[in-house]
Amino acid sequence: MPFHAARSALRRLAFPFLVASAAAAAGCTSVSLDQPIESRTWRLASIDTQPVIPSDDPRQAAQIVFDGGARRMSGSGGCNRISGNYQRTGAQLKIGPIVSTRMACLDASRGQLETRFVAALQATTSYSVAGNELILLDARGQTLAKLDGSNK
Repeated sequence: MPFHAARSALRRLAFPFLVASAAAAAGCTSVSLDQPIESRTWRLASIDTQPVIPSDDPRQAAQIVFDGGARRMSGSGGCNRISGNYQRTGAQLKIGPIVSTRMACLDASRGQLETRFVAALQATTSYSVAGNELILLDARGQTLAKLDGSNK
């Protein structure tokens, strides 16, 4: 094999390794779009970079599930049941319109969290998955919310 051909083949083999090494050195986490978001309960872990204290009562936990067959999202905002359509293509994710029951929220802070959660879902334009974490992103690539899918 001529020297130039060997060097070219080596570059093709080394390039993915170099990209992964550079990402690791920059502090990037492993992100996979191959990991499905469907058929898993995603519990709200943080919104607008603020951690969310999980509820001991699963009926009061802000959480969602994506149903791939029906292309529907359903769950709870913390006070009310929520549902809506979603479309996922590659890294793009569009959720909505979202409908909700209209139960009174006795805890005002939980009601505010629900409002912010629904707004984040509707503003989502893309996502990433890192391990058991679903990260919802807006059109500028800013994190709207992080959800935990470890199903503890």
